[in-house]
Order: sequence, then C-alpha cells, then structure tokens
Amino acid sequence: MGFVKVKCNHSVWVFERDRAKVIIPVFVDDMTIASKSKEMIQNVKEELKRRFKLRDLGPTSFLLGVSIERDRPNRTLRLSQRQYILDLLARYNHSDCVPVSTPMDPSCRLSRDQAPSTPEEVEHMKSVPYIHAVGSLMYLAVSTRPDISYAVGVLARFSSNPGEAHWKAVKHLFKYLKGTMDYKLTYSPTSGSELFVTYSDADHGGDKSTGWSTSAWVVKIGTGAISWSSKLQSMVTLSTTEAEYIAANLAGQEIIWLQNFFYELGYSVEKPSTLYMDNQSAVAVAKNPEHHGRLKHLDLRYYWL
Repeated sequence: MGFVKVKCNHSVWVFERDRAKVIIPVFVDDMTIASKSKEMIQNVKEELKRRFKLRDLGPTSFLLGVSIERDRPNRTLRLSQRQYILDLLARYNHSDCVPVSTPMDPSCRLSRDQAPSTPEEVEHMKSVPYIHAVGSLMYLAVSTRPDISYAVGVLARFSSNPGEAHWKAVKHLFKYLKGTMDYKLTYSPTSGSELFVTYSDADHGGDKSTGWSTSAWVVKIGTGAISWSSKLQSMVTLSTTEAEYIAANLAGQEIIWLQNFFYELGYSVEKPSTLYMDNQSAVAVAKNPEHHGRLKHLDLRYYWL
C-alpha cells in the first residue's frame, strides 16, 4: 500500500501523499489510524478491507486496557486505566481495601534479606501470586501511571524469591491505586517553544542489597508525560554527582531516540531539546569538561552527554 516502516519503532507505519500523512501503530492485530485527513483515513480503511478481514470500531475510545477521552473544543486528550485497576483489585481481593496516599510506605526498606528463611515461610510464599501481581502492575506503570514506576521497579527486584514484607508492599500499592484510580494523563498545549522537555533524577545507593542507584527520567509533550523510566543503574556510583550524571546520560539517550522517532514521523526537530537536572555539580560536568576531575574514572561512553 506504500507505507514505510519506522526504523525507530518497527510497529509504527507511515504513509504520505500530497502533504497528507497517515500514521498507523500496530499491536499484534490491533491497529489505530491517525491522520488530519478524514478522506485519507477512509481510503486506508478501504484498502485494508480489500486485503484483510477486519472490524472497524470507529473513533478510538478504548485500546489495550487504556481509556481515551477527547475534548476537542479545549484541545485536550486524556488517558486512563480505571477499569484495568478495578479488575486488578478484584482479581487480588482488594476491591474494598482502604486507600493510602503513597505508592510505597516511606518507612519501608525492602531488601533480599527479607526473603523466606524457614520452610514454613517458603511454603507460604508458594501460594502467593507475587510474580503475577507485579507483572500486572508493571503494565499499568509503563502505560499510564508514571507515579508508580519507582514502586513497581523496586518490587520487581524481588520476583525470584519474594518474602512476606515484599508481598505487604504489593498490597500497599494496591491500596494506593484504590484511591487514585481516577488519575489521568492529560495532554494539552502549552506556550513553550520546544516540542518536548525532559527531566532526569537519581538516588545515590538507594538499593541497599547491591549499592546501586536508581535512574529516573520523564519526557513531557505539552502538559502530559509521554515517556518515563525508573531503573537500577548497573554499577556502584561513588557520589551523588556520578549517579545523577549517569541518569542524565540515560535520559539523553531517550531524547535522541525521540528526536529520531519524530523525524521519521515527519516532524523536524531543528534545535536541541532541553534536559533538566537538579544536581548542580552534575550540570557543571555536563556543560564544561574542565569540571570532570571528580568523574575521571567514568567509562568513555558517558562523556557524550
């Protein structure tokens, strides 16, 4: 049909003719069609019908567990997974739980030392659906809920041998979701001149089991987050500066990918994208190589930022 596969993401296809563009993301056998031209959308549907047996479900309002709400007069788009959360709570018998205000208990310090230590504890944890619960929470964290990304990332570290303390933390997260199931990602225009902005952060030595730090970043277009991550770094950093600088590198990689992705979609990103960091010494190192004395030992791959 003349569509071109996007190299940055092989599940996205782009077609352009006479300045009219059609973008089709594909997930297995679920397809959405995006275009400013209704005529082009109809033409694509007719072409697809000649080649495939398909069902046209009309304007997208629900996709892969994500609810999509449009407010065209106010130019806003909202994504949420309220029904997914309701189903999740029902599956793990938490429909009537009492809500809490944080994804994790601030006083909770999870570690591998809290794994089952007696035959009775081992036998008990075999009946606990820890891995399935964390997997279900992970889909929520990567789809529409960046606020639980850190908590889910921490819980996933103990999937191979979870203990009662880890399961208690999962149930705490269920209670948080009970009180925040109506949260939505809201996208609307802002007055900024940049297509997107990025923020990065890190804790230093946050994982007590390994001494590794956690890197985090979030990318926003308009008012809403479009991409985010919270993951352990793969090395022990010697200072907060080092942990923040490495986190900024990971955020920079996402920025480059997004610039390439938008370019393939046909949107030219002609100037650099701003990355915000909250550590002054890490900012100084990134801006001026003369300040690199504290980071001389870093691998060469980190110096491209």
